[in-house]
Amino acid sequence: MSDNKLTILYERLSHEDGRENESLSIEHQKEYLEEYAARNGFTNVVHRTDDGWSGTRWDRPGFLQIMEDIERGSVGQILIKDMSRLGRDHLRVGLFLEQLRERGVRLIAVAEGIDTAKGEDDFMPFRNIFAEWHARDTSRKIRAIFGARTAAGKHVTGALPYGYLHDPDDRQKWILDEEAAPVVKRIFQGVIEGKPIARIAEELTAERILTPAAHWRAIGERVSMGASGADPYKWATATLIQILKKEEYMGWTVLNKTARRPL
Repeated sequence: MSDNKLTILYERLSHEDGRENESLSIEHQKEYLEEYAARNGFTNVVHRTDDGWSGTRWDRPGFLQIMEDIERGSVGQILIKDMSRLGRDHLRVGLFLEQLRERGVRLIAVAEGIDTAKGEDDFMPFRNIFAEWHARDTSRKIRAIFGARTAAGKHVTGALPYGYLHDPDDRQKWILDEEAAPVVKRIFQGVIEGKPIARIAEELTAERILTPAAHWRAIGERVSMGASGADPYKWATATLIQILKKEEYMGWTVLNKTARRPL
């Protein structure tokens, strides 16, 4: 594209989406959108991400950052995997789409073939309504499942931290991944020694160490597998930041981290 405006790739995932569905993982969404952007000539690409945020909430940090970007007039287009990533409230989604139209910002929902630059999609309002209904029903069911797992002291999420594997005898248990665990230790040690995260990513890439998605794909682990067309050795700083934020590496069992009591 010829202009200098941003191409925002927006990713969102919440417990209600079901973290055992690797096609919705943040990493998969990023690789999916990056591949589409590259294939279609979009430049000045930046990520805005909300990991662990429900689509029914509109105070998501990543989404608020997008709003600031739009207010500055710096956004050319926004790419999302599907409309449900944008939000689960059809009225708020409709208002947001109107804001985009007023600002001349293009929205593309890649998986659904929606592109506001190519005209209106008559089914878009219905998709948004169905997404909202689906979110409410799924949220209720997921909370019941998570409540039962928490009461039993089991892992609430099916997402597997890099450096661990599912116990073949019990997928609720994690065992050490002898190949990936040293990479995790190296990342933390590098930060402790004061290395910039970007430098660590460059070193891992230069040494052709498989990224978490590529590693899991190579060993047949069916979690957070990502898009097959991405460079399997290209480490992103965002990946390292996600690893460094994982409380599980401290030996903690994280249960119902984002749960709230009903008002």
